[in-house]
This record gives sequence, C-alpha cells and structure tokens, in this order.
Amino acid sequence: SFTGLRIGSATAKGLAFALDKPILSIPTVDALAYNLCGHRDLVCPVMDARRNQTYTGLYRFDGNQMQVIKEQCAVDICEIIAEINHIGSPVVFLGDGVPVFRPYISENISVPYSFAPPHLNRQRAGAVAALAVQYYIEGKMIKGSEHRPEYLRLSQAEREKMEKEHAAG
Repeated sequence: SFTGLRIGSATAKGLAFALDKPILSIPTVDALAYNLCGHRDLVCPVMDARRNQTYTGLYRFDGNQMQVIKEQCAVDICEIIAEINHIGSPVVFLGDGVPVFRPYISENISVPYSFAPPHLNRQRAGAVAALAVQYYIEGKMIKGSEHRPEYLRLSQAEREKMEKEHAAG
C-alpha cells in the first residue's frame, strides 16, 4: 500500500528527528526472504503486484548472512523466472504471490524448485527484527533527513496522470 508506506515512513522519520536517532530501512522483499534464513537454495520472494507483475528479488544465505543476488524490484513474472533459469540453481519460492503465480512457475521453471511452507509465506516480525540486527551490524543506518520510502513502481494515480499527460502532449 502506497499510503501505508508513506504513513509508516513519515512516522519513522518524525521519531528519528524528535529523538535524534538514525533510521534502519528494511526492504519488504528482503525481510520476506529472511523468513528462510539459512536455506541452502536460492530464495525468491514473490509478492503479487497485479497485472502479471511481482515484487521480487533473489537471495542466497551463507549461514545467517543474507547475500542479495538481485535487489527487490517490480517485474513481470516471466522476467524473474527467466533470470532464475539462467542462474541455474535450485530455488525456493515464498510470498503471497505463490498461489497466483504457481501455475506459471511450474510450467516455465527449468531448475529444481520448491515452495516454502504456508507459515513462512507472509511477513514475520521476527524475520524483520533479525534482519534489522544484521543491517545494524553492517552499519546500514541513515539519518532521518536522508530517509525516503522506496517505491518499486509508480502508484496507480501517478501512472494514470502520466498516461493523461502523454495522451495530451
């Protein structure tokens, strides 16, 4: 939700200013991947972004250390499956997009794959907190004044405005 992200981001920024504390941003897709911390296979979160698009990324784990192979992004499901096929490693999928994209994945994936169990398919506060600890150790804090929400695509209102401007121009 764009509005939810804006509200949460503004709240964090306000608290950071008031308390003179840094902000630690945890990308949603990264946090979802961290549900499978320590997994041996490539980890691919898939969140349904509608219109055959997914919010996704690719991750590997070395113990508790997460390696980002592909940063979170919004792409057509065929693009991320093609990239996984190109990498050629076994992969595990998780996220609310699994039920939506499962048929496409099953028909188009050419590497060994699996799906995370249902209890790991949604955001989990514990995974967010554990990843925050890792990011803190890595020094990924920023000043409140530097914080900006990271949108993976334009909101529907912004897309419609651009379409109107493009049609008029």
